Amino acid sequence: MSATTYLFLANCAVWLGVTGYLVFLSLRAGELEKRMHQLELLGGGDNDRS
Repeated sequence: MSATTYLFLANCAVWLGVTGYLVFLSLRAGELEKRMHQLELLGGGDNDRS
C-alpha cells in the first residue's frame, strides 16, 4: 500500500476516535443532567446562599 493509503487510514482512525470520544462525553453529560434533576427533586438544588 502507498503512503497515501496509510495516511487516509490513519486519518479515518483519528476521526473515529474523536467521534467516539464525543459520543462518550455526550452520554456522560446526559447522565449528569439526569442526576442533577434527581438532586433538585430531592431538595438539593437550593444553592441560593446570599
